[in-house]
Amino acid sequence: MLQFICYPKCSTCKKAQAFLDGRGVKYELRDIKEKNPSYDELKAWHEAGIPLKKLFNTSGLLYRSLKLKEKLPNMSDEEQLRLLAGDGMLVKRPIAVFGKTVLVGFDADKWAELK
Repeated sequence: MLQFICYPKCSTCKKAQAFLDGRGVKYELRDIKEKNPSYDELKAWHEAGIPLKKLFNTSGLLYRSLKLKEKLPNMSDEEQLRLLAGDGMLVKRPIAVFGKTVLVGFDADKWAELK
């Protein structure tokens, strides 16, 4: 079953959820604020080809308040993964996990392939 990781108050997450519902896609909902992605999950997604930069919610208030735009280039992959695993609000959403397929951010064309 598809795992849909989102922040329920996020407008993009709502749009993605409506998209899945409209297509009849069954999914397990996971609130990113209550159960953020673990270090191991994030590391596996990164090793599967998702760049670390794409995993960060660069438009989020926490990202900005921590001045991560300036700090990330000087951080190791390990440090970035630990940071992401520490607070779900730093992680870009929504995330769809279906088997080995992981989609970060909502793109209707890519999400249309999910069943």
